[in-house]
Amino acid sequence: MDRNKKYQSTAFAIANTSYIGHWWWLGKLVANLFGYATVLLAIYFAVQFWKQYCNSQHDGNSNKTVQPGSAEAKGPTKESAAVENSPNSVSNICRLVGCFLGLQAAYLTWGVLQEQVMTTVYHAGDGTAGAGEKFTDSQFLVFTNRLLAGCVATCLLVACRLAQGDNSSTSAVETEASVLDYAYCSLSNVLSAWCQYEALLFVSFPTQVLAKACKIVPVMLMGKLVSRRTYRLDEYGTAVLISAGTSIFLLSSSSKSSVRHHQSVSGDSLSGSALLAGYMLFDSFTSTWQSRLFVRHGLTPLQLMAGTSLLSAAFTVTTQLQQGTLPAALAFAARHPRFLGHVTLLSVCSAVGQLLIFYTIERFGPVTFSVIMTVRQAFAILLSCLLFGHPFGGVWGCLGLAGVFLALFLRICLSQRAKKRSREDESRSGLVPA
Repeated sequence: MDRNKKYQSTAFAIANTSYIGHWWWLGKLVANLFGYATVLLAIYFAVQFWKQYCNSQHDGNSNKTVQPGSAEAKGPTKESAAVENSPNSVSNICRLVGCFLGLQAAYLTWGVLQEQVMTTVYHAGDGTAGAGEKFTDSQFLVFTNRLLAGCVATCLLVACRLAQGDNSSTSAVETEASVLDYAYCSLSNVLSAWCQYEALLFVSFPTQVLAKACKIVPVMLMGKLVSRRTYRLDEYGTAVLISAGTSIFLLSSSSKSSVRHHQSVSGDSLSGSALLAGYMLFDSFTSTWQSRLFVRHGLTPLQLMAGTSLLSAAFTVTTQLQQGTLPAALAFAARHPRFLGHVTLLSVCSAVGQLLIFYTIERFGPVTFSVIMTVRQAFAILLSCLLFGHPFGGVWGCLGLAGVFLALFLRICLSQRAKKRSREDESRSGLVPA
């Protein structure tokens, strides 16, 4: 019994951050990066070995593969545009309402559970007697989310292929993209999710949501660096307005916030800001790299979801096994059934939310999806403030929050108007039949 208690206290001593310092998470990050590097190197050498083997066995047959630009590789990608331009029938309105309610329910529940898991003190047997303990292994949460999402996406891919009359389940996930192509965005996806969970130990959930709105700035930066994209002046203007509104909200809220985790506010603010910056950087690379895979290899959303999620699960579980934290996390779940229920529902909401994202974009377009998710961010902030008692920042906080969402809606409207003007110009010039 004493040995078990010693093991538990060692595994979760990181929860008592008061004596470790403000920057204890840097040690965890370095250890995680070492584990991820071993997995990435193993994938690299495996891919190189497989290429050499294929070249020796099938010399001269490389030209027989399906090119990304062919009709077979692309599939019915243009059919979604026709569906989006169809008349507003009752069935389409019902589907849109269903997508709106589904996305709100999935991601509002996911946001509440995310904050609850990282801040709740769990007691053995779900009782209130005795000293409780917090769960701080963010990698385990990332692992469970990605594992369930990858399994769901793979099963749907196989089911779709079988429904089409092809009994070859392996072909359901075959693409021209190599494992390394998936590995890069999987690694950045894991790092962004880890930073997101760790940040909740230092900043409130409303702060995190507003910081995500500022993700537009690093996304534009990554777009220029990776994809050589150009942006309009109004896009730069709305990005600046979002950053300014977020800064006003954070400054007004921090003046009313109390000291959390028995640390100084300045220490928490620096650690939280660094983790949020890491989240935005890694997440921006993930979205940019995924867009590149869509264009170059003609991947479907389900293929990308399956490959990225399964590799992310491999990254996290390997690192947990190396560090010995997986048994401790499983033991924590066994001691606290309430925590196990939270993690299960968290993973389900994440997987369902991703599927609804793909369906909404395919059926109604990215603009409609952006509006729905912007509304979701506002609801998430209000819900978190009501449930967890976060300070709102008074008048200045409301002004900053209003400025952020005004800029988001303005960005959506200007983007839609620019696309419409571009189509009209092409139609006048004869590039597109009128």
